[in-house]
Amino acid sequence: MSLTYQTYTNQLSNLLVIGSTDANFITFLPGCIDYAEGRCYRELDLISTRVTDSSASLVAGTRTFTLPTASGTFVVVEEMNAITPAGAAAATGVRNPLTAVSKEWIDAVYPSAAQYRALPAFFAMMSNTQVVLGPSPDAAYVMEVTGTIRPAALSSTNTTTFLTTNLPDLFIAASMVFASGYVRDFGSQSDNPQQAQSWENQYKQLFGSAGVEELRKRYQSQGWTSQIPNPIATPPRA
Repeated sequence: MSLTYQTYTNQLSNLLVIGSTDANFITFLPGCIDYAEGRCYRELDLISTRVTDSSASLVAGTRTFTLPTASGTFVVVEEMNAITPAGAAAATGVRNPLTAVSKEWIDAVYPSAAQYRALPAFFAMMSNTQVVLGPSPDAAYVMEVTGTIRPAALSSTNTTTFLTTNLPDLFIAASMVFASGYVRDFGSQSDNPQQAQSWENQYKQLFGSAGVEELRKRYQSQGWTSQIPNPIATPPRA
C-alpha cells in the first residue's frame, strides 16, 4: 500500500511506540525523512529523478553556462545538446550532442573564448551549477540538459513522493535505520545493535529487488533487456 505524509508519520510513530504529536518526535521527523530520501535517491539512481530541461540559452562569446533550474537543481548531468539553428526550440531544432571532457582539456584545446567561437562540441563541469564549453558559442543556442535532480521532500505540504507511492517498504526501512539511533542513540549500534542492524538488513534486501527493477526500466538488466534476471537462461539474451 502506498503512503502519504500522514500514514507515513503514523506508521513510523507506531513502529517506534512514540506518539506522533510528541514534541521530540516532531523535531526528529524532518531529519529522518532527509536521511531516508537521501539514501534511497543516491543508491538507487531512480529513473523517476531524470529530467530534461531546455529553458536556458548560451551567450555568444561566453564559454561558461549556468545549468537551468526550471525542472529542479541538477545533481548529475548526463547529457547536453546544443540546439540548431540558433534560437530554435528543442522541440523544433536539431540536437547536437556535446561530449563530456575535463576542464583542463578544454583549456588546452580552446585557450581563448574570443578566438575559438563555433557550435560547442565539448563540456566540462566547473561546479555543481556551471559548465565550461569548448569552443565558446558563436550564437545564442538553446541548450538541452538531461540529468538527475532531487525531488521535493516529503512534508505536510508535499504529501506524496515517488518513494512513498512506489517504494513505501524501502522508505520505511531506511527511515527505521535512522530512527533506531533516535530512540536508543547511535551508540547503541555497538552496545545493543539488534534493532538498527535488523532494519539495515531489511533495507538491503529490499534495496536489491528495487535496484533490479530500476535496471529493468533502463533496459540494463540481463542481456541489456527489461527482463528479470534468470539464472537458468544461458546464454543471456543478446
